[in-house]
Amino acid sequence: MDPIRNPYAPGAGQRPPELAGRDDQLRAFTVVLERVARSKPERSIVLTGLRGVGKTVLLNALRSAAVRANWGTGKLEARPDQRLRRPISAALHVAVRELGHPKSDDVDYVLGVIKAFAQREAANNARLRDRWNPGIDVAAVTGRADSGDIEIDLVELLSDVGGLAADVGRGVAIFIDEMQDLDPEDISALCAACHEISQSGLPVIVVGAGLPHLPAVLSASKSYSERLFKYSRIDRLDRSSADLALQSPAKDEGAEFHEDALEAMYVATGGYPYFIQAYGKVAWDSAPGSPITAGDIRVAAPEAEAELAVGFFGSRYERATPGEREYLRAMADAAQIVDQDAHGPDLDDSESVTTASVAAVLDRKPQSLSVARDALLKKGLIYSAERGRIAFTVPHFGRYLRATG
Repeated sequence: MDPIRNPYAPGAGQRPPELAGRDDQLRAFTVVLERVARSKPERSIVLTGLRGVGKTVLLNALRSAAVRANWGTGKLEARPDQRLRRPISAALHVAVRELGHPKSDDVDYVLGVIKAFAQREAANNARLRDRWNPGIDVAAVTGRADSGDIEIDLVELLSDVGGLAADVGRGVAIFIDEMQDLDPEDISALCAACHEISQSGLPVIVVGAGLPHLPAVLSASKSYSERLFKYSRIDRLDRSSADLALQSPAKDEGAEFHEDALEAMYVATGGYPYFIQAYGKVAWDSAPGSPITAGDIRVAAPEAEAELAVGFFGSRYERATPGEREYLRAMADAAQIVDQDAHGPDLDDSESVTTASVAAVLDRKPQSLSVARDALLKKGLIYSAERGRIAFTVPHFGRYLRATG
């Protein structure tokens, strides 16, 4: 097969040639855009799922839909070491520019509020070189969104941006990736701002994406967050969607997969979109011709697994300390024991295990492992959606750990 015509695209956040299995989310978001445009109440949206299921790809697709609807949009990626003021200011700056409001004075005022909000992160006595300049040419507005209380300031900021959008009959959508990594104070402020904006009926929504425990993070911040957001769990693809993700791009290039190859691919990938692209790319390059067969998949599998071992699994494993790696391997062993007891040898590492079972594998007390567990939680390698249970954030991670000894 010609590698130049290879249609598959394994990459972080890179849109696959066929965005299969996400039609429900795209349709639901179109309804949200239309309702907000007609001044109907709507909730902000939170997408959750494991790594590799395509949350970032879907987030970008939703943003594209908002752009096509002539909304103002901005996007940011949360990081544990960065507070919210600067990135959300940059995102809102882009959104305001996209709105194309005809009154320059009104636009300049809101940009001045954004600038004041952004610069409030620096101490009042900070040197000029330590004050961040958000690239906004107008002067910062005094007395608006600059109190230093992030919750008060964010409400004022989004209210002004929302008013500007309402003037032109459009909306503003802010897209936040890795939302679980926001500082707890910023999470609380964001929830409060979304609550206030929803009550005032302004056309501003937040679309967040994060790991499966993100709803618990939001709920711990504000109890009403359960009613504030519309939650959508993004999971692996079913068989028909996985087949479509493989077949549609291949047919566009004049090739196809044999039915037994599709079955072999689903067994190998588990329906996870990132794995589908990774295996699809290697299978295409290694197959002698069309149709691609199950034998071609068997030949391609070791190379695909080797690439995933380095780029997808290994890069994350290397972030862990020796003690944390011991904990991860114990999780993999605990998952294997539970899965074999319940289902036989076919393992699905997306299921959680108890912290007590991990401690039992290591013959340690659970309390003695809390430091390693908490560090892995902060690094985003594991998550806990309920008390006393943990799971890998990366699908098939336990399988990788067991295979590498």
